[in-house]
Amino acid sequence: MHLMRLGAIGEERPAVRAEDGTLSDISGLTGDIDGAFLAGDGIQRVADALAAGSLPVLDGTGLRIGAPIATPVKVVCIGMNYAEHARESGAPPPSEPVVFMKDPSCVVGPYDDVLIPRKSTKTDWEVELAVVIGKTARYLDSPEEALKHVAGYAISNDVSEREFQLERPGGQWDKGKSCETFNPLGPWLKPASELGDPQDLALKTWVNGELKQDSNTKDMIFPVAEVVYFLSQYMVLRPGDVINTGTPQGVALGQPEPKPYLRAGDVVELEIEGLGRQRQHVGQA
Repeated sequence: MHLMRLGAIGEERPAVRAEDGTLSDISGLTGDIDGAFLAGDGIQRVADALAAGSLPVLDGTGLRIGAPIATPVKVVCIGMNYAEHARESGAPPPSEPVVFMKDPSCVVGPYDDVLIPRKSTKTDWEVELAVVIGKTARYLDSPEEALKHVAGYAISNDVSEREFQLERPGGQWDKGKSCETFNPLGPWLKPASELGDPQDLALKTWVNGELKQDSNTKDMIFPVAEVVYFLSQYMVLRPGDVINTGTPQGVALGQPEPKPYLRAGDVVELEIEGLGRQRQHVGQA
């Protein structure tokens, strides 16, 4: 099953999509898909209701698809986490996960427009496997324990402005990562119990129909379990928090000059095996 949020911005209603594509309304079980829902065994309650056939059918025609998680408290990101991406960037593989934060307010729906910031000339795409925490994780004992704290997975586009990120004084990546609309998420949250191995998923990005990124989560330097374990040593991960686990090779930053950064009018499409597909039109802020 796939957990979704449908409706206009600020008016999303929680829903579940069955494998056959049928949508059902779950607003009778929860007001939203958020940390409280995940912590309260919400996924299992929805699965039970779906199996029992007790959920009302929802007509999704014309409804916007929002991010599958209501605005998270934290969006934690991992940089340089694919071996080939590190090579194309000319950087040595990191010895431990590179961590930065993204403003949660930049999370938008998977089909919402991405806006190029004012004065930006280097806005880039990044397909990433997003991990959504379902159980509080603090000082975990091992990576093996970590996956028990994952509620599910989704597609994330960690949109980045490379000049703001890498060339501005101050050395903080957050400036190039937190602009409005810079984190399309979804179209759905796939429960961890139904996805299978998160380290064997194909990831792809197309820009204006041209394939740009084509990789597999097997190429991660630090797998999901190790990332969650590592982060739990430095911060408390709470239900509903999102972790962007890094992007593979094929971003504009790694291309020869002139680098094909995004421009208004471009169309970006992203796909991860088992997690659906995103599509964004690029506009100007």
